Amino acid sequence: MEKRVFKRKLYDKMLQWKQERDGKTALLIKGARRVGKSTLAEEFARREYESYIMIDFTEAAQEVRDLFKDISDLDNLLFQLQYHYNKRLTPRKSVIIFDEVQDCPLARQAIKKLVNDHRYDYIETGSLLSIKKNTKNIRIPSEETRLTLHPMDYEEFRWALGDNVTVDMLREAYNVKQPLGDAVIRKLLRDFRLYMLVGGMPQAINEYLSTNNLSAVDAVKREIIELYADDFRKIDPTGKATRMFYAVPAQLTGNASRYQISSVIEQGKQERVEEILQDMEDSNVVVFSHHADDPNVGLALHEDLGRYKMFLNDTGLFITLAFWDKDVTENTIYQRLLSDKLSADLGYVYENIVAQMLTASGNRLFYHTWPTDSGKHNYEIDFLLSRGAKIFPLEVKSSGYKTHASLDAFCDKYSDRVGERFLIYTKDYRRDGSTTLLPVVMTMFV
Repeated sequence: MEKRVFKRKLYDKMLQWKQERDGKTALLIKGARRVGKSTLAEEFARREYESYIMIDFTEAAQEVRDLFKDISDLDNLLFQLQYHYNKRLTPRKSVIIFDEVQDCPLARQAIKKLVNDHRYDYIETGSLLSIKKNTKNIRIPSEETRLTLHPMDYEEFRWALGDNVTVDMLREAYNVKQPLGDAVIRKLLRDFRLYMLVGGMPQAINEYLSTNNLSAVDAVKREIIELYADDFRKIDPTGKATRMFYAVPAQLTGNASRYQISSVIEQGKQERVEEILQDMEDSNVVVFSHHADDPNVGLALHEDLGRYKMFLNDTGLFITLAFWDKDVTENTIYQRLLSDKLSADLGYVYENIVAQMLTASGNRLFYHTWPTDSGKHNYEIDFLLSRGAKIFPLEVKSSGYKTHASLDAFCDKYSDRVGERFLIYTKDYRRDGSTTLLPVVMTMFV
């Protein structure tokens, strides 16, 4: 199967690092496994440098690892690396990549001295969780510029499909607040649902482009999910983290105002839960949204760490996990989803995709709930964004209905704090009084 190299937005930030830092820091690219960190690092090295060495520490020879036990003689270290990899490096025109650097902590510790030597540039890749877990007894270098790579966003997905027009057109329509027309929006939303099904993992997209078979794509996504589950078992041999990971779709479908951990982990066996949750967040496999007790600018000041929702980093994985009771998700199921014939208990796929898009745009996630006047039910705002001196509430609906009782009640209650208000839904751009009815495909522009 052809292995494709996809265009990624992080490339521009890497280029900015190269130009502005000029070797004064190493670049650390962190993110979940299988999001394309290694491929991006090598593509950047190939295009932006005269030569490069890529050391994959998951398979590097012991003699390479041993070189970092004593770095007192950098000339010898750098000579040995060039000899071993049969690559000649040129001062200030070459880069060395430490791929999966967490598997050789001493190499990461060496970054300080290597950067100060200033002969070459250095790029590291790894997951934040694994990096944190492999730092015992080493000095963490401060000479690092850190960037996070997420699964491919919708614009990157369209680029992969050879479409460089659609997202620019959507951005222009959003900026001028222009409806697109029912026929156009139906086509755009069908294309967007394809992204939701395939997801943003490069392997899954590559499989789709090669086979045009969504069941084959599903098999790739299952491999990734099992890899993540194995990683969680390593950080938590009790299995709590793995069970919490597998329960994400059920927890969202349950329509609760928070992740109900007691329904996943037996009462009385929740020791170390806070540490496990932090490890899960550091993995970048899941995305947390915390309750904002007093929703206002500076949402983190009112964050309730004990009340949270959990989403998957990639909605394609979310859909596969929702059908985990099957060995494979058949094409017929995917075709029904692609045609927007979602059953009621799959409506929360839209909440997951909004969480994914907001995270990819650089937002931390918050939500807010409060009781209705009767006290029998709760109002809920799915997402809160801080913009300037105001907050933007977002309510997500998986249908085209324009009712938004929670949004109206929130804006009445906190009228002095609210800027724009959005209902994210599956129809065309419209205004309903003070509320913007926004097609889900435009979420990235909020």
